[in-house]
Amino acid sequence: MEIAYKGIPVFFEEEGKGAAVVLLHGFLENTTMWDGFLPVLSSGYRVVTIDLPGHGKTGCLGYVHTMEMMAGVVREVLRHLKIRKPVLIGHSMGGYVALAFAEKHPDMVKGLVLLNSTARADDKVRKQNRDRAIAAVKQNHRNFVRMAVANLFRPKNRKLFREEIARVKAEALKTPLRGIVAALEGMKVREDREVLLHFSPYRKMIIAGRKDPVLPFDTLLGQTEGTDVALFEVSDGHMSHIENKKEVLNAICWFLKK
Repeated sequence: MEIAYKGIPVFFEEEGKGAAVVLLHGFLENTTMWDGFLPVLSSGYRVVTIDLPGHGKTGCLGYVHTMEMMAGVVREVLRHLKIRKPVLIGHSMGGYVALAFAEKHPDMVKGLVLLNSTARADDKVRKQNRDRAIAAVKQNHRNFVRMAVANLFRPKNRKLFREEIARVKAEALKTPLRGIVAALEGMKVREDREVLLHFSPYRKMIIAGRKDPVLPFDTLLGQTEGTDVALFEVSDGHMSHIENKKEVLNAICWFLKK
């Protein structure tokens, strides 16, 4: 399905009936990342997946895709579907978008799950790495995509999940250069929203990979201290929906049932 938003097409899919669950993909991903979860989740819930700006079949909207702007796209899809209070589940960048949405529309959030994602803003080093990535993308975005995807997996899993990595790369390569750069720029300037983990009224969970090469486990553990955020630990890398699929799906089902 598709709607128009500020002159661009926004692609989304809807499956199942029941309480609403919105799945938000990460950087270089699109709605297809959730294909392995949909048969289970849609059997008991109304599941909505959205291609965020510059990804999948959704167009680019400017040269910096801020998390707030992406959250505005999510809001427009929910308005179109007449969904008032979903559970938001975001992988990596999708988690940043979910946090931006939750900050802007706290009364519209029933629950929040950060999957291999963080509530903290980029530090100085991370921002410098974003700038290096932007330069690499502009030089050869296809090489950048291939390297970036492989580096999200735990090293020992790169052979084990060879076929899955090939599929992820194929989808990632559909992301236009402009969309890649705009997302990197947006992630670089995103706000710190750790306060939401402490003071928001809805249920929250972080799913963290022990060997995540992007987000050190200890930093995510630190964000849950002194909060009511449930922390679910899996053993592998940043792509835990692939590397630890069964455990992640079980954790999400547990959260939704609660």
